[in-house]
Amino acid sequence: MYLTTDKKKEIFGTQGFKKSSDDTGSAESQIALFTYRINYLTEHLKKHKKDNDTRLGLLKMVGKRRRLLDYLYKKDINRYRAIIAELNLRK
Repeated sequence: MYLTTDKKKEIFGTQGFKKSSDDTGSAESQIALFTYRINYLTEHLKKHKKDNDTRLGLLKMVGKRRRLLDYLYKKDINRYRAIIAELNLRK
C-alpha cells in the first residue's frame, strides 16, 4: 500500500505546529494527510486517464480538504495561513 504507518508518522511529524507527539486529529494533520493523498492520486490519474472511480474519490477528498481549510479559516486565521504556507496550497 502506498500509505504505510511509517509514512503517516512522517507526514504528521513534519508539521511544525502539532499539539502533541501523537496528534493525528487536528485540522492541520488531516489537511496534511489529505494533501499527500491528493498528490498521489493526481499522479495516478495522469497515467490512468480513464479511471473514473479514482477521479470521484479524488474530488471527494479535495472537497473534504476544502471544508477543513474553511473551518480553520473561520476558527483561527493564523493557523490557516501557517498551513497554507507550509503545504504550498492556494485558494
